[in-house]
Amino acid sequence: MKLFYRLANTCFGKHLIRFLFSKMTFALPLKRVRETSNLFAFYHPSPSHPFHVIIVPRQPVASLADLEPQNIAFLSELIAIVQGLVKEFNLPAYRLIVNGGAYQDLPYLHFHLVSDAEPRPATPPQENG
Repeated sequence: MKLFYRLANTCFGKHLIRFLFSKMTFALPLKRVRETSNLFAFYHPSPSHPFHVIIVPRQPVASLADLEPQNIAFLSELIAIVQGLVKEFNLPAYRLIVNGGAYQDLPYLHFHLVSDAEPRPATPPQENG
């Protein structure tokens, strides 16, 4: 994974990451949780929390500072995805984290949805009958 991060921070790697995340997500060997026309979410390959999902925009954006504030579609889908995952996995406490600048390991805007609680997928109610 460290090699991937080092490659991602090279000039070639930055272009490759942007291309893969915006055009070829189907080619990435990731366990997807959600996918829409504006973003996709997947389980972190090296999670640091019991529940750790990465949410990435399809539009190539380097960091939160570069995101256009009028990009309402992405922002509303981001909120909807986070709300849906919190409800689906019954997360009693969670954090939505975005790193920027020197804290950003990958030079592409992404959000971490993390929880120290073990995820408990919601079960559909039993029908009486």
